Amino acid sequence: MSFAPVHPDETDKHLHILHLEDSEVDHQLVVRALQKDPRPFSIMRVDALEDFQEQTRTRKFHVIVADYRLPGFTALDAWHALQDMEHCPPFILLSGAIGESAAVAAIQLGISDYLPKDDVRNLRRVIDRAIAVVEAKAAQARAALELAQSEQRLAQFAQHLQNAIENERAAIAREIHDDIGGSLAAVKLDLSWVARQPLTEPVQSHLASAGDMLQHAIGASQRIMMNLRPAILDQGLVPAIEWLAQGFQRRTGVRTSFSTNHDRLQASKAVELTAYRTAQEALTNISKYAECSAVRIELSDAEGVLTLEVSDNGRGIDNDALQKSSAYGIRGLKERAKVVGGWMDIISGTGQGTTVILSIPLASDEPGTLEADFR
Repeated sequence: MSFAPVHPDETDKHLHILHLEDSEVDHQLVVRALQKDPRPFSIMRVDALEDFQEQTRTRKFHVIVADYRLPGFTALDAWHALQDMEHCPPFILLSGAIGESAAVAAIQLGISDYLPKDDVRNLRRVIDRAIAVVEAKAAQARAALELAQSEQRLAQFAQHLQNAIENERAAIAREIHDDIGGSLAAVKLDLSWVARQPLTEPVQSHLASAGDMLQHAIGASQRIMMNLRPAILDQGLVPAIEWLAQGFQRRTGVRTSFSTNHDRLQASKAVELTAYRTAQEALTNISKYAECSAVRIELSDAEGVLTLEVSDNGRGIDNDALQKSSAYGIRGLKERAKVVGGWMDIISGTGQGTTVILSIPLASDEPGTLEADFR
């Protein structure tokens, strides 16, 4: 059961009250107390549990005011009878002295408020407060629901965006391979043919230089294709991360080690791509900012969770830098992890190095051991 403001009719500005009371005298006291407030109201009295259940089932009330002890039952019995309602109006105890412990127990149970009968003059104020609390809770619930829906839409958009980016990368990679790669290969064949012809020494020198530049362009296009669409992922996540580590050490000269507890991790393509892109972005950031001498990459699938750790011994990142609004790379990695049901943590401190940890729940196989240190 949840609480929500009850509006029997949006055009009806009366306050609709259900009064659970066996004493007509006490009921009239309540009526006179409410009449001192100029705002209109209507009130219905019932004194039997069956009548109470019938009225709450067939009509809507803004608030319920109940005596604690009635013939054959108590207000708590009436309260429990409301538990099947989707939305329950505020429920206020208006009774004689019931004892502090009983009043506290009733409030803890979920009853809105307690007011002694000898303080009935304050009933309207207590009713207003109870309705305001219920409306505030309802507004909070709506806001929480809207936030959850917004986060869900954001996650769906992030997934759509990532898919669009990966598809575009794959398309560009294919175009480079089919068009630019093919053209460069043809030029290389032509240069090879020209090089076999009798040429002067200056021409041979220029031809050799052109060949070197061409080979550099071919290597660059292959590297760009691998960054755009990592075809090596078709061989599995372990070879792909190992290839990243080898390439990083070769380009930067930073000693890089890679270890895994399984030589053939089983994961979906989306999970593999997330882990690969996380490692790729982490290594890119290390090369730009870390100023380190060693990098360690660990990949495991222990206890049904794929875990990727990329650590360096560099300058570290202070917390302010991690929280900067411009830290789009880090936020992008965290959103990518969420899309596949995972999460990402960053452990760092100034001068203490940085560790990026990606965790994604999945079904794991029996682990083995494989290590590599690229020297």
